[in-house]
Amino acid sequence: MARIRRAKSQEKAAEAEESSSESETLAFTEEEQWRIKPPEEDEEGLPLAEEIFNATLFIIPMSFLLLLMEILVHWQYGKRPTYQALADRMLPGVPILSIFIFYTARYKRFRWMQFLLFILSLAVGPRLIWLINMASWRVVMQQVTRSGARFASLVIIGSWLWYSGMKIIL
Repeated sequence: MARIRRAKSQEKAAEAEESSSESETLAFTEEEQWRIKPPEEDEEGLPLAEEIFNATLFIIPMSFLLLLMEILVHWQYGKRPTYQALADRMLPGVPILSIFIFYTARYKRFRWMQFLLFILSLAVGPRLIWLINMASWRVVMQQVTRSGARFASLVIIGSWLWYSGMKIIL
């Protein structure tokens, strides 16, 4: 990338020198040009290490929030949470949460992702409000998806990843 930028800036400097003799404008050296105008952000965005770091800054508090909510749900129904029950909830929950946070943070500036998150919020928001107001603990537990639905969801997501050419990097 740096080589391409240098080549482009050298071409611009050569063009500027040619036009400067004609229009008597100032010609800046490459170093002065970089100082005046900061380099434009690449289309690729941030390096992967920075994306992972930024996602981690969200993943850690969200994981603790999930843990807190799980503890509060147990206490709400008069049950003392055990380490096993918390681990059963956290071990599958944190990786899913991590993947969701990583990809939403990575693609949040794209319109298609904003539209997808908007549609997701339209579907999830009313469902959450209905569960809070109408459902009991048993209803919530009975509505947990079956293993077939989970498998179908994974197949659909895996197919989309394959079709789009994206990869999950853990």
